[in-house]
Amino acid sequence: MNLPVTDLSFRLTAPPDIASPEWQRLFDHIALGAAERERDRILPFEAIDLLRSARFGALRLRKEDGGAGASFRELYAIAIRLAAADANVAHIFRNHFTVAEQYARTPYDAQGRAWQAQVRDGAIFGLASTETGANPAGGTRPDTLLTPDGEGFRLDGVKFYSTGTLYADAVLVRAADAERRLASVIIPVKREGIEILDDWDGAGQRLTASGTTRYTHVRVEAVEAVFDVPGRGYGLSYSNTQAQLFLTSVVAGIARGALDEAVALLKRRQRSFYYAHTPRPADDLLLQQAIGQLAANAFAAEATVLAAADALDRTGAARDRGEPDGVLAADAALAAAQAKIVVDDLALRSGSLLFEAGGASATERRYNLDRHWRNARTIASHNPVSYKAQAIGALLVNGTPLPDKGFF
Repeated sequence: MNLPVTDLSFRLTAPPDIASPEWQRLFDHIALGAAERERDRILPFEAIDLLRSARFGALRLRKEDGGAGASFRELYAIAIRLAAADANVAHIFRNHFTVAEQYARTPYDAQGRAWQAQVRDGAIFGLASTETGANPAGGTRPDTLLTPDGEGFRLDGVKFYSTGTLYADAVLVRAADAERRLASVIIPVKREGIEILDDWDGAGQRLTASGTTRYTHVRVEAVEAVFDVPGRGYGLSYSNTQAQLFLTSVVAGIARGALDEAVALLKRRQRSFYYAHTPRPADDLLLQQAIGQLAANAFAAEATVLAAADALDRTGAARDRGEPDGVLAADAALAAAQAKIVVDDLALRSGSLLFEAGGASATERRYNLDRHWRNARTIASHNPVSYKAQAIGALLVNGTPLPDKGFF
């Protein structure tokens, strides 16, 4: 019987080393009860605390800064393994790695060094960027306002899709001042005036707390507001590519999770169809074929993500050396967009195909096997493949650059 994650004494004993076999031991522990948590809507605070204590969020920090020095390829490979265990938990960290990459990994000032120290010590960052207002297509100007208040500011606004913020220690809020200058405001989630609502009711990713955050006259110190400038934070070329590829790695993990569930299902299955070729389901060639197809889907999804990660690593290496990164960043954005198109399709097909290894009894709610398809469909829907494919076609046929903002 699967049990919920409740044993907070289950912690990694070593610093965050990307090659440590203890990571998989931790992920296997988190996988226990994942289906029940999602089915019964038990928020995974315990699992997040385990990853916080293991300093999972510090993987991308350099070793000399207290992290694991992970490349993007290594980060996405381990994110796929976590997502195979629990796609909700992996998704919660997507925004953390966005904030940590842009404002903590290579700090520009004392405040950046303070954020880096928080990441090193296990702090988790959320993100609140999207609003539900009727902005025109391509609009990036938030209605969330940053107004002067003494030597600092006050923040007022409402955000949606604040994924992971309910579990976080701090949150990055996108805002604009009276002159419509864009800024990233990074503040503790416990600060007065911040309200985090667990009102996400999507069909999938039910535990990511991807709902509303409200900011009412929240105090913001001057150093906590980072205004956009070229080459920093959101001013980087294709600044959102690493976040998009992290999300695709979660989808690849869902394909892996569907395979793992199908294998376990076929191994424990006793009854089969009356017209089956063999009395024992595990010996049925057709059911074995379904497992083989699921395995191929999971392999191809992971390989595709890691190939795109290599392009992102080339961009990151150039930035670390202080070299021009425009062409490399555009190449990485193209690779990530192409990866999404392929991986989404593979995961959605796997979420359905796993039932071929089970039959009608596999659809019982107690097993909650439909969560794999629902989770993949939910993630894929917020960033439609059709727009990615069209943009790639326009690039290849007419030389139209990919959009530099938003979901690229």
